[in-house]
Parts: sequence; C-alpha cells; structure tokens
Amino acid sequence: MSESREKVSVLISQEELQKRIKELAQEICRDYEGKDLLLIGVLKGSFMFLADLLRYLPPNTAVDFMGTSSYGASTQSSGEVRITKDLEHSPAGKHVLLVEDIVDTGLTLRYLLDTLRARQPASIKVCALLDKPARRRVRVSLDYYGFIIPNAFVVGYGLDYQERYRGLPYVGVLEETGESSNDAGDGDASAGER
Repeated sequence: MSESREKVSVLISQEELQKRIKELAQEICRDYEGKDLLLIGVLKGSFMFLADLLRYLPPNTAVDFMGTSSYGASTQSSGEVRITKDLEHSPAGKHVLLVEDIVDTGLTLRYLLDTLRARQPASIKVCALLDKPARRRVRVSLDYYGFIIPNAFVVGYGLDYQERYRGLPYVGVLEETGESSNDAGDGDASAGER
C-alpha cells in the first residue's frame, strides 16, 4: 500500500461563502416571517454551514441534527442510506428546514425527506450549500442553495476526506497526486450526499 498525496485547490472562497450564506438567510427570513422554524442539520458535513446560517436567522430558530451514512469505505456513494443519529425532538407540526452541505446523487436527501414527511411536520423545505446536479440519480428539489458546483470531490467548510479537511474556511477541490491507498472514505463523507 503506497501513500496518498492530496492537493486542495480553492473552489469557493471564504468571502464568497459568507456573502452567499447571508443572502440565503435573508431569503429564509422573508419566507418564514412570523413562523417558528426548526433547522435540521445533516451531520457531519453541514455543521459549519448551519452554524453560520443560524447567526443570521431570528433568535427563536430551533436546531436539531440527524446523521446519515451511505459511503462505507469509499469516495463513491453505495446508494444504501442509514441513519446514524436520529432527531432528539419530534418535528411534528413544525416548519422544518433540512440543511445539507452538498446534494449529489439525491439518494440521501430523498431518504431523509421521506423519513421526515412521515413524522408530519407542518412544512418541509431543503437548504443545501452545494448542489452537484451532474451526479443526480433521483429527482429532488432544493428550495434554497448556495452554489452549483462541477462534478469534483470537494472538501473544506465541514466537508471531509477521511475526516480531514473539514476545518478549511473555504470549499476546495481535492486532487490526488501519485498512487492512492485503498482506504478512502470515512463512512460519513459529509452526510453521504457525494
């Protein structure tokens, strides 16, 4: 097994991220004016996006988290989604905004939407930081999104590769140089949506 060497090139800068997140928050505030909102973050990849988004939303906005996995030990989705962490509180009767880091195949998002709809929220919408439509396998609609990105494996700003690169303040494209090992992926790979 040989060592893998990776290089990360900036795709979306920290400044671009913060500007767009503020714009998204303004849209969300307008659409949910007078309503109590529950943000449901999809772990682990959405945590930085959700935290920054929350800073621009009304103080009565509630937060909960779900964890999913569809990656196993790969950088490609297996297509089989499982919940690794469920909500602490029921979304029944609440206005839910599901917050994703990235929507790729759409399989995880469709699974989560089906699961949440069965719990009878008053309404449910989706806010994703990144949309990668080139890899879509099922139809899902995004009510809010930050950026449409090309078909590349991205890291940073919460998104990881083998639990690394989450803390980068920007979104970057991960490029491997040299031979890579066979242990790619971490089982989470940013909520299983790549």
